[in-house]
This record gives sequence, C-alpha cells and structure tokens, in this order.
Amino acid sequence: MSLQSDIQWHKIKAVIFDVDGTLYTQSKLRRRMLYDLLMHYALRPWQLQELRILQRFRVEREKRPGADEPDLENAQYAWCTDNGRVPVEKIKQVVNRWMFQHPNQYLLSCVYPGTQSFFDALRRQGIKIGIYSDYKAHDKLAAMGLTADVVVSSTDPEINRLKPAPDGLLYVAEKLGLAPSECLFIGDRPELDGICAERAGMPYLIVDKQPFDRFDFYRKLEDQATTSFVTV
Repeated sequence: MSLQSDIQWHKIKAVIFDVDGTLYTQSKLRRRMLYDLLMHYALRPWQLQELRILQRFRVEREKRPGADEPDLENAQYAWCTDNGRVPVEKIKQVVNRWMFQHPNQYLLSCVYPGTQSFFDALRRQGIKIGIYSDYKAHDKLAAMGLTADVVVSSTDPEINRLKPAPDGLLYVAEKLGLAPSECLFIGDRPELDGICAERAGMPYLIVDKQPFDRFDFYRKLEDQATTSFVTV
C-alpha cells in the first residue's frame, strides 16, 4: 500500500517512521557532509584511509539486507575489517564520528517541511508515534527536535536483524500494545521499508520523491488524516 488515499485513518492507532530519507532529506545533508569531509581530509591526506572505511561500512551493510546476527551492533563493524587489517575500534571511531555524530548538527535544517506539524497533529488525535530505523536514531531525533513513544533500531539487542526482515516493526507494534494492522509505517525505500511492512502485515506509505522546497507529503497527509477524524 503506497497511496495516501488507501489509508483508513479511523483504524490507525500509531504511525511508525523510518528516519533517514523519511524524516529528512539525505541529498541536502550529503552535500554538507561532502564539503566537511573534503575540507577535513584535504588538510590530513595521511588519514584518507578513513574515507575508505566509511565507504566500506555503507557497502557492507547495503549488501546484507535482512542480515541476522546474534550481536548485530558489533558485527556491522567486524564486516569492514578487511580480513583483520583494520582494527574494529578504528572502524567504530570513524563511523561514529562521521555518520552518527558530526551530521547531527545539520539535521534540523534538513527536516522535511511539515514533519513537525504532522507529528503534532498525530499527538492531538491520540495517535502514538514509533520510530524504526536500521541505524541508531535517538540522537538524530533529538537533533531534529522530534520525539516518539518508542524508538528502535535494527542493531538493538532485541532485534539484531536488518530490514526488510519484519522483526523491528513487529517489536515496535508490540511495545505500543497494538496489532500490526493498527499501525501505519512510513518509509522511503520500497525494497526495504515496503517489503518490511508487507512481511509484518502492516499498512505503509512510501515518501514522495519531491524537491525539498516543494515537499508537501506530510502536509497533505496531515490534511487527509485531520479531515478523516473530523468526519468520523
């Protein structure tokens, strides 16, 4: 299900959001990060290996959809050691700095228009808010000024599985005390978020691909949801 008009709002008791590419635009953030990375490593060419570490981390994760590991949080770094030639602690240091810490200062300016208003509208209607991301999300949400009732990532010990496995979505629904059919999942990647929701038996929407300055996905969704509740 990927059309806003298909959503039966009177049956929805929670909306669960993906984060990257769903709550904020990645293209704008990536431009800012590219500039910072180039400036940093232009002055430190002896550290260029760190750029390869970042690339390897993304590639290794992307080629393991649905990965099931007993300790996924640490396994994702072990995948990038290049047969032990790069220490795991070095990989963690680089990834945490450039993927989980440094970008947060830019997130607020990259949040999609209408996101905060939609969150507020959901709360006014008594609809719970959940977060399910393949990556850690608590610090990102704080940087964007957004809050949720439940925040879960694939690397949490309760999950330990990447999308499109449905484990994370099912766990969020359980924590919210709801059936999957009572939740709506919003993501940006059909091949991951869409399939994840389908496997969980949960209705879902895929964020429209629109230029940032013309992005109205959440405004339209808020209007539709508000109208639905008024007419019920």
